[in-house]
Amino acid sequence: MGQGTPGGMGKQGGAGDRKPGDADKKDKKFEPPAAPSRVGRKQRKQKGAEAAARLPNVAPLSKCRLRLLKLDRVKDYLLMEEEFVAAQERLRPQEDKAEEDRSKVDDLRGTPMSVGSLEEIIDESHAIVSSSVGPEYYVGILSFVDKDQLEPGCSILMHNKGVILYGEPGTGKTLLAKAVANSTSATFLRVVGSELIQKYLGDGPKLVRELFRVADELSPSIVFIDEIDAVGTKRYDAHSGGEREIQRTMLELLNQLDGFDSRGDVKVILATNRIETLDPALLRPGRIDRKIEFPLPDIKTRRRIFQIHTSKMTLADDVNLEEFVMTKDEFSGADIKAICTEAGLLALRERRMKVTHADFKKAKEKVMYKKKEGVPDGLYM
Repeated sequence: MGQGTPGGMGKQGGAGDRKPGDADKKDKKFEPPAAPSRVGRKQRKQKGAEAAARLPNVAPLSKCRLRLLKLDRVKDYLLMEEEFVAAQERLRPQEDKAEEDRSKVDDLRGTPMSVGSLEEIIDESHAIVSSSVGPEYYVGILSFVDKDQLEPGCSILMHNKGVILYGEPGTGKTLLAKAVANSTSATFLRVVGSELIQKYLGDGPKLVRELFRVADELSPSIVFIDEIDAVGTKRYDAHSGGEREIQRTMLELLNQLDGFDSRGDVKVILATNRIETLDPALLRPGRIDRKIEFPLPDIKTRRRIFQIHTSKMTLADDVNLEEFVMTKDEFSGADIKAICTEAGLLALRERRMKVTHADFKKAKEKVMYKKKEGVPDGLYM
């Protein structure tokens, strides 16, 4: 029993039969790999001055080409604009001179009506003249006349000085006529164009003749016809008796303005806000020599009109009239007066002694609404 084969102990699995690395492999656990120390492509280190001066390679793309074409187009436009501005600066003096010459021609075209003779020069702006068919007159010398060429006995051009006032409603045409009537010593006759339209045949022309007859008897006199577009519209083929009567009235008015009989010391002032509808025969030189336009007031004029209408009003400290002066809304003189009046009425309704800024704002809204919509006063409270 004590003896055995030499290989018997080896089969029992002794420790001397194992390999050294088998135990380490069996006992070691799996571990994930360590995270990399940096992310991205590894850059090569560049050294020396040559590496510092090196530029990156840039390849032009289609987007870059389009941008270049766009900038070239903008450059061409700016060059054209520069050339145009330079040409305008070069040609502006010639255009100003041509405009000045045209204005002088227009002044001369509408002024001379008859030929007279200069009798005596009184001062720099007044002289005594005579015509071949009339008496001597004490007249004024127009500003564009060369006074160095005037001498007693020379031939001169004279005009009758008929005037038409035209412009937007509420700009002061009738107000100017009132100022003329207040400042002149001549007889002032006022007629509305609609008054010349009569019911029965022949009454309209008869009224026109009577008007100028009275003006001639009371001369020197001024005849003011307001709303002349009521009878002075362009002539056309009339189909009714009323239209033909209106045209006959206008023909009589044309005859009285410039016919065979001299008007003498009778001057005529017309007013309308629709000058484009008037007959050209009424506006020609000899009948109407001066056309005075009344535009809407500018900022300076608005400020002055507000000052005039608020001078006798007690205003609160918060009233800022510049807000209404600088507004973009188109105000006429009549609109500004209506705003001031309406603001005062709003203060009176609430029994206040001062007009506030809110009153002016509410009055402005009311006046502009009525002007735009044509609403009567009773329908907007």
